[in-house]
Amino acid sequence: IQNCFAYHFTPAGLMVEGGAAALRCPVIPAGSGQTEMQVQAMQLLRPSVYAGTPSFLKIIIEKALEMGADISNVSKALVGAEALPPSLRNWLQEHGVRHVLQTYGSADIGNIAYETLTDGVLNPGMLLDETLLLEIVRPGTGDPVPEGEVGEVVITSFNTHYPLIRFATGDMSAILPGISPCGRTNSRIKGWMGRADRTTKIRAMFVHPSQVAEIVRRHPAVLKARLVVS
Repeated sequence: IQNCFAYHFTPAGLMVEGGAAALRCPVIPAGSGQTEMQVQAMQLLRPSVYAGTPSFLKIIIEKALEMGADISNVSKALVGAEALPPSLRNWLQEHGVRHVLQTYGSADIGNIAYETLTDGVLNPGMLLDETLLLEIVRPGTGDPVPEGEVGEVVITSFNTHYPLIRFATGDMSAILPGISPCGRTNSRIKGWMGRADRTTKIRAMFVHPSQVAEIVRRHPAVLKARLVVS
């Protein structure tokens, strides 16, 4: 695995490293940034799996095409920390990454849910991690919504080192009824369906409205401002 999740300020890099260690899987601790070096490492060390944000994988592939480098060995990707629109998943698959699977988590909880494959086919929804309790609630109230209705993801984790009771993630999703074709019987969510607040992510890091307001405050001539993330 070439692990391109950050090892600094976020725990994602170490989370992937821990999962890989449990599988006895060698890891290239690449971190984020330095795109040309990422391509060189992929070309020389021949990892089969990329782990990181989907947008950074696209940047790496584009850089490889620019350099004329062969990174076709990277045929699988474990992506997370930001949205994966269908158009981006399709683009990655068209450029040689046949299997692109999402993981959904948070810095406080760790991994919350993950996608699965059956005979190479992506299964609908994301399976809840077996160690967690999930609720979908009406944002701002904590009241559970009926199954299938969109609401805020609330997680309870009985981790003995860091227990969290009814931790509100701020993310929106819904319960997907039925059992996954992969055979696992745990609850599934439909995936990430937006935010319950006005917080957004840019390159896998949260940007809060208060940060935008602070910049506006420094410039009295600016009466209104809007942050647009494309």
